[in-house]
Amino acid sequence: MIYIHLATIGHSCNVSRNVSRKVSRSARTGVSHLGKYKKKPEAPIVRVRIPRDRDREVLATVEAMLGALHLKVRCLDGTVRIARIPGKMKKRIWIRENDVVIIVPWSFQDEKADVVWRYTAPQADWLRRRGYLS
Repeated sequence: MIYIHLATIGHSCNVSRNVSRKVSRSARTGVSHLGKYKKKPEAPIVRVRIPRDRDREVLATVEAMLGALHLKVRCLDGTVRIARIPGKMKKRIWIRENDVVIIVPWSFQDEKADVVWRYTAPQADWLRRRGYLS
C-alpha cells in the first residue's frame, strides 16, 4: 500500500511505503495446512444397498474415466459398458477408477448404462466378503 503525505501545498510531496506482508499460517504457527484435509474415519457399516434384479441393476467396477460424465465399466455379467453419470449425481457423488457402482443397462441399447449408486470402500469390502463381488 502506498501512502502519500503532502508536506506543503504546491511543493514536493513525500512518498512513504507501508509494506504489509502476508505470512502463511504454517510460517506463523509452524503447523502445516495438510492436516486440515485428513480423511474422516469411516463409520461402521449398518446397511449396504444390494442391486435389484427386478430393476435390471448390475454391479460393476469402473475401469476408466472417459470425460463428459462418461465411464467405462466392467459388469459382473462379463460385458464392458459405457456408463453415464446422471445429472442428479454428478455434483453429489465423485466417482473414481476402481470404484464399485450399480448400473442400469439401457433397455434399447445394451452396451450403454446409467450409474445409480456408488459404494464406499468399506461397503465394497463388505460386498467382497459376502460373495457379491468376485
